[in-house]
Amino acid sequence: MAGPAFRAAAVRVRVPATSANLGPGFDALGLALGLYDDVVVRVADTGLHIDIAGEGGETLPRDENHLLVRSLRTTFDLLGGQPRGLEIVCANRIPHGRGLGSSSAAICAGIVAARAVTIGAEARLDDTALLELATEIEGHPDNVAACLLGGFTLSWMESGAARAIRMEPAASVVPVVFVPGKPVLTETARGLLPRTVPHVDAAANAGRAALLVEALTRRPELLLPATEDRLHQDYRAPAMPESAALVERLRADGVPAVISGAGPTVMALADAGTADKVEALAGNDWAANRLSLDLRGASVLPLAT
Repeated sequence: MAGPAFRAAAVRVRVPATSANLGPGFDALGLALGLYDDVVVRVADTGLHIDIAGEGGETLPRDENHLLVRSLRTTFDLLGGQPRGLEIVCANRIPHGRGLGSSSAAICAGIVAARAVTIGAEARLDDTALLELATEIEGHPDNVAACLLGGFTLSWMESGAARAIRMEPAASVVPVVFVPGKPVLTETARGLLPRTVPHVDAAANAGRAALLVEALTRRPELLLPATEDRLHQDYRAPAMPESAALVERLRADGVPAVISGAGPTVMALADAGTADKVEALAGNDWAANRLSLDLRGASVLPLAT
């Protein structure tokens, strides 16, 4: 059987940063943010060439070990075969190891680019299959669902397959992220979680997660109680004490604030009237960034955009 045919022209993919958990929605809720990595992929005659600018430019591998390349290769295998060569250019803006979904962005960029550069691939790998593949590579669907779909997502596993629904976040919500200088490994943060939690804490989180769906889509005035968490943030605090202290300080001031993903970035959910004030609350030890909500998710864009 003949292998797949590839487009001669390069494709450009843009993928958003994401914040998972959002307080009580542990491993289930995600939000796409207006901070992006751009990747350009072209099928070449031979070899593998990778150019990386921005985040990770000095540290990321430029060979088959790069997560983006591994995701491309996995997708090409699923589509029937590998191209002879690849030229890849990465413009990275999402901080690495900070809880803003950089690994999910690389995975989603790879699988979307592989589908885009392979002729007829959308008929063989639809959006549901993309989510399943991204989850298989990442290990959990919360970040990749938000990255692929944009907006506010709820994801889960059903009979071993990833599923997700996308919701429209309230337009008034303005995410403000506070990024510290040092990363925390996701494995370290997950290693601090206990095997069991008190029933009362699990029940409290279930109620708050349900409330968060209403608060983030229709009633942002409820975001402070809706983002309360008892399942993971306190347990992870020893790995990121400054982040935990900032969350506590912001919440004491009435600001809905959470650890973004596995941390150590802190995210506040402000509005247009309070975002500037919130952005100034953290002090000089944090890179504060007022972001938009991303509503598109992973996108194939014209090269000239």
